[in-house]
Amino acid sequence: MSFVQPQDLATLQSLMYSSAHQSYCTSEASNHAPGGPMSCRDNVVRSYKYTPLTFLPLNLYEQFQRAANLFFLLIVVLQCVPIIATIPWYSTMLPLLLVLLVRGFKDLATDVGRRRSDAQINQRPCDILTPEGFKTVKWKDVRVGDILRIHKDQVIPMLLFMLTAAILLAVGAGVFEFRVTPQYDVVSVLQRDSSPAYMGFLSFWGYIILLSPSMPMSLYITFEVIHMVHCLMIGWDVEMYWEDNNSPAQARTTTLNEELGQVGHLLSDKTGTLTQNRLLFRDMAGESKPLDLSWNRFSFGGLKFSDQRLVDKLRARSSPECQEFFTALALCHTVMSEWRDGLPHYQAASPDEEALVCASRELGLVFLSRTRETLTISEMGLTRNYQLLALLDFTSKRRRMSVLVRDPGGQLKLYCKGADMVVLERLHRDWSLQESTERALELFAQSCLRTLCVAVRSVPEALWTEWSRALNQAATATGNQETALEDIHDQMEKDLTLLGVTAIEDRLQEGVPETIAALRRAGVKVWVLTGDKTETAVNVGYACKLMDPDTTLIQGEELRQLLESPSPDVRVMSKETEVWITDKRAVKSKTALIISGPELVELTKTPEWGAKFVALSDQCQSVLCCRVTPAQKAEVVEMVRKHSTSITMAIGDGANDVNMIKTAHIGVGLCGVEGSQAVQNADFALAQFSFLRRLLLVHGHWSYYRICTLLRYFLYKTTAFALVHIWYSFYNGFSAQPMYESWFISLYSTLYTSLPIQCMGFFEQDVSAKSCLCWPEIYSIGQKKQLFNPFVLAVTLLYSFYTSIILFFIPMGILQYSALDFQTLAVTVETCAVLTTTVEVILYTKFWTKWNIAAVIFSLVVFFLSTLALHSARLFTLSPKDYFFLGASPNTFSTPEVWLTIFLTTCVAVLPSIAIRALGVVLTNPNKHKIHISKNEPVELQWFRRGTVQRRSSYAMSQGKGFGKLITTGVGLPSTAPPKNGRVTANGLKKESPQGSHIEVNGDVSC
Repeated sequence: MSFVQPQDLATLQSLMYSSAHQSYCTSEASNHAPGGPMSCRDNVVRSYKYTPLTFLPLNLYEQFQRAANLFFLLIVVLQCVPIIATIPWYSTMLPLLLVLLVRGFKDLATDVGRRRSDAQINQRPCDILTPEGFKTVKWKDVRVGDILRIHKDQVIPMLLFMLTAAILLAVGAGVFEFRVTPQYDVVSVLQRDSSPAYMGFLSFWGYIILLSPSMPMSLYITFEVIHMVHCLMIGWDVEMYWEDNNSPAQARTTTLNEELGQVGHLLSDKTGTLTQNRLLFRDMAGESKPLDLSWNRFSFGGLKFSDQRLVDKLRARSSPECQEFFTALALCHTVMSEWRDGLPHYQAASPDEEALVCASRELGLVFLSRTRETLTISEMGLTRNYQLLALLDFTSKRRRMSVLVRDPGGQLKLYCKGADMVVLERLHRDWSLQESTERALELFAQSCLRTLCVAVRSVPEALWTEWSRALNQAATATGNQETALEDIHDQMEKDLTLLGVTAIEDRLQEGVPETIAALRRAGVKVWVLTGDKTETAVNVGYACKLMDPDTTLIQGEELRQLLESPSPDVRVMSKETEVWITDKRAVKSKTALIISGPELVELTKTPEWGAKFVALSDQCQSVLCCRVTPAQKAEVVEMVRKHSTSITMAIGDGANDVNMIKTAHIGVGLCGVEGSQAVQNADFALAQFSFLRRLLLVHGHWSYYRICTLLRYFLYKTTAFALVHIWYSFYNGFSAQPMYESWFISLYSTLYTSLPIQCMGFFEQDVSAKSCLCWPEIYSIGQKKQLFNPFVLAVTLLYSFYTSIILFFIPMGILQYSALDFQTLAVTVETCAVLTTTVEVILYTKFWTKWNIAAVIFSLVVFFLSTLALHSARLFTLSPKDYFFLGASPNTFSTPEVWLTIFLTTCVAVLPSIAIRALGVVLTNPNKHKIHISKNEPVELQWFRRGTVQRRSSYAMSQGKGFGKLITTGVGLPSTAPPKNGRVTANGLKKESPQGSHIEVNGDVSC
């Protein structure tokens, strides 16, 4: 959309070239020497991190900032010291290089993607103003001072264990040297009279090297790869693809997948998040009849109104009140107009304003254009210019906006619209229609409509002169400017006369009630934070199944009494329907907490109250926070995080939700009509609120289950693998001699046992997606951390301790009396370790795919083939020091006694796991609950009654600051009005709406 009109082109051209070389750095200035007075930086977007020269050193520097990588680098250095090197240096160096390479290629691919994105942005066309007119150039060629034409829609506990074990084994080595060595002459000669302390010191570092594989280096890269695949699967899920705007789900971060399965609190915006944010100006009567709007050449044909009499009054000019009401709607806004095909198309800062301006357009009072000093409207076909004297912009604190204009007759008028609780208290005393206005507001609220009041004031010339002088002084003040301006605005916005009340409908998105109901069943506490008044928010809560029809509402004085209670353990008591259930803890109180913005201010200032409020909310179905500002939304999220241990998720669609989204553990942005600020600052992006159901209950649960299984398995296999060295120490005099071959130590975690667990981390499902959606209660597994907690870790460590004992002592007990040597024992233990961990991952896997089967077969085949190859005579001839297990595996695998030992050891090692699973199937009783279920009935909007009538409003309480300052300063606006004699063809009456599609605009007015 361009704000530059053709008649202003010459003026702008002369203005630019008369002043650009005086105060701006223009395109020509870029030819000056760098650092000169006219030099400036280019407009090339550079978001990439690396260059060909800096990639290797910078990436290595970043990777070695990780403690794990630095630790393994130190282990490689220690392995290069011959006197303490228990295993070759390459056994650690090769896995470390693999990790560094994979991470480096990942960073390189990400940076290349950034470069491609930058190239696309830098190559985008852009229109700049030149002496010959607008010229299309590339975005990277834009310089400071160029005037642009912008178009619409341009777009570490394991380390502690290892150190402790190394110290104990070093002490054992010292004791062995002191007590045992003197008794054997051969051993004494080998030690060369070394002191026990010295031998213990060397053994300590030897065991540090030997036990370093207990910290699985491959875990880090496996973790990142699985996270990345989970994010890709979220984006590939066609069930979360919104075809209307071609928006798939996006995971904008790769570190929060498992937290999606542990969300305990969901804090949601209402407008644009639960609702469509496509506002309709509603009818107040019962039946709706199409209106005859053929007389209005600016009509888009979308208005459905119930009473033709209002249109007739406007056309006949028989009702000055109605005439002025719609005049106020056509003037009091910050909407911009763009003319296409002879019709005005609107761009508004909020959907509320666009709905109101479109409604006035349909009824014959059409906003045509604006400049810095004028507003042009068409009143029943007659073009009229209003002089804009002042624009008092909307803010979330003011909750209103006003325009001071001079009409064509020379009279000064202030038009004001805003929240009814703000506007009604600024009316002159003894204003009429108070009772009918209150009744209309109550009726609109019960119908879930957003309301605002419209008022007017006639301003004397003397008052305007004095007020404008004070306004100019406040605008140029250096201190407390905003406070001074607010006082000046309040002086003008008083003694108003009410013109009417508008009601706007914002319909719920498809699937919102079902999504909230499913999340509630899953144990997620849903909080809705909205700027709407209490009545509107409550009725919307009933409509979207945030609350049941028989839910008790706790608010006001009753809530205050609970918070002021001296007892630290406050419980909510409510009447429950009779439900017979075996688990009484499953019955939750049918209550909901309602709190308003002013009450939240007091709540956030008192930590004790905040803790009690969060504790009360855990006993209730839901929480509604009404009349809250964007800053209060973030404060509520911070309060929940402070006084609760659960994972918080915030979801919103607009810029006013950014603080809330960034404060929560997980932020979700919706691709709405209010821009992309929420998406750009979120961890996940969705097109519809209903997709949140699948994101949490399916992908969240699967990710939590997969990551927990991955961590438990890695802990099991690496601990069982490393503890074998400790048991072998009792047979080798605590000399830090390894039990395994050095190449097996290098390849165990990176090749022999990595692929099966990776495939399980990619594809594992404990239940299907359909079951996750049908039984949301499964989601509580993650909320209660049932799969990964200290007890589960202790059991896993105990099981790995048992497995390591079996892996060593059974082969050792069988083979120590045979004619087989140490190398045969080592190969036997290695084979038992690989088979045991492979069988264990088979037992873990519940959802089999072709990739899981291929990974298991591939790992076993690679183990046997590589073992035979590493023990071959050819490699021994090339490097006898590195390949000293000459012929060990062929001799081992050709002995029946060894295969019997391998079979027995593997079976005994996995016996507890098989037994526990078998007992779980046999002994566990099905979870039986006998529940009295009432007949499902459609949700009915409940009348929300209050003890006393209070003023209320839902008018954009959480909306951000408007664009009044840009308008009054003339930025991007033409200096003169458009021609008054614009002609409209008949074909232009059916063109598209300002939103790009046919819109419905219904009218509902109390005036």
